[in-house]
Amino acid sequence: MMKKTLIAFSLCVLLSPAVFAASSRQDLQDRIDSAKTVLDQIMNAQDHTVPLDILHAATCVAVVPGMVKGAFVFGAQYGQGVVTCRTGHGWSGPVFIRMAGGSFGFQIGGQSTDLVLIAVNDRGFQDLLKNKFKIGGDASAAAGPVGRAGQASTDWKMNAELLSYSRNKGLFAGIDLDGTSVSQNREDTEVYYGSPQEFKNVLEGNVAVPPGAVAFVRDVAHCFVLAKNH
Repeated sequence: MMKKTLIAFSLCVLLSPAVFAASSRQDLQDRIDSAKTVLDQIMNAQDHTVPLDILHAATCVAVVPGMVKGAFVFGAQYGQGVVTCRTGHGWSGPVFIRMAGGSFGFQIGGQSTDLVLIAVNDRGFQDLLKNKFKIGGDASAAAGPVGRAGQASTDWKMNAELLSYSRNKGLFAGIDLDGTSVSQNREDTEVYYGSPQEFKNVLEGNVAVPPGAVAFVRDVAHCFVLAKNH
């Protein structure tokens, strides 16, 4: 009973209503700028980055800067990020997502981790069109391999819809996100675009990229072009 109470308390603290409060447009611009910075740093890490064959196969890229992991008997994590997807004429404008999950175990402490989630086929793209899905349950996922020069294991081509990565204190590596839920943040997306937007419409490239997101989308596109021309 005591353990259940602590679990509930931990979740209430970490996932309180304040966390879900509406963001201002400047907050959202800062989130996109942070996502660009994370992507720049990861892709400039030479041999400790996403393999080129995975970049070449990518259909969507999600970046969650500073996902917070809190732990006191119950470990829980929460983060907000942005997603862009490949279209027939480049990469789409971004939409906003939430990621939340937890893991049991005796844990005390906390950390902030940058996350990157890559959809590597159309099934992964379709996952991101859902209002909410759970990694490892509704969508198959794997910890992504690292190393620009080498070829990634072909296992992910057969088994994974999504590849997941984390970066903490400069260390970039694949991460197991099983049990983590990913949900659309329609409120933030509406605030950023100035009107309600369907995720499918934005991610299929039918909505112009807002000026403030151009640099982030160009970064993703640049990574794809490099991979394609390698």
